[in-house]
Amino acid sequence: MLAPILKVLSLFVLCALAQPVLGADMQFRLIPFGDPLECGEKCTQVIGAEGEIRIDTPRKFLKFVAENVDDPRVRSIVFLHSPGGGVDAAMRLGRVFRKTGMLAVVARIAPAEPGQGPAVNLPDARCFSACVYAFMGAKKRVVPPSSLVGIHRMFFYDDGDAAKANQGKGKRTYGTPQFVERLAAYASAMGVSRELIYKAEKIDPDHIHIVTPKELRSWRLGEDTY
Repeated sequence: MLAPILKVLSLFVLCALAQPVLGADMQFRLIPFGDPLECGEKCTQVIGAEGEIRIDTPRKFLKFVAENVDDPRVRSIVFLHSPGGGVDAAMRLGRVFRKTGMLAVVARIAPAEPGQGPAVNLPDARCFSACVYAFMGAKKRVVPPSSLVGIHRMFFYDDGDAAKANQGKGKRTYGTPQFVERLAAYASAMGVSRELIYKAEKIDPDHIHIVTPKELRSWRLGEDTY
């Protein structure tokens, strides 16, 4: 069932639109994938997920899926665009992706105008930081050439500095060796090489290492073509 969808993905065209505010909590919505002129209300629906992964994001996603699971138009395909968020929350979201059999694509899409073909692929899609841990939970993972996946060392803001943390200025605490191994074990359970985690832990948290196509394949994180 996924093959036709993946084939259609290759027909995307670029369309320049304003970038969403990624500091906001991750939101989910259904997006018609086909040409409305041809399929009308019967168009295949996919899931768009944009924003930051917060502590309640996994619960919200489960609720979203439960509300739409009986709609025959909806496919288990999620398009991710996120700057990251909480590491624990991202792992829990990844496990929900795996449980619900999601195919994840690092991309942003918008409904096409009638007669203009399939959904429109928007520029500048990315999955950075903790988003990568949610992404690796998907049953199948795709990173189009125009999208970016980025990693760096995980860190947490002290709870007592919440106001500054919201501004990205709180005191940082880094993952313990035990937590790093927990994250590596999670990656392994999802079929991804632990080397991704160890590489990320070597990257200064103020920088982003963009995963190369070679790393994408060697770490088994995903496919870099449609």
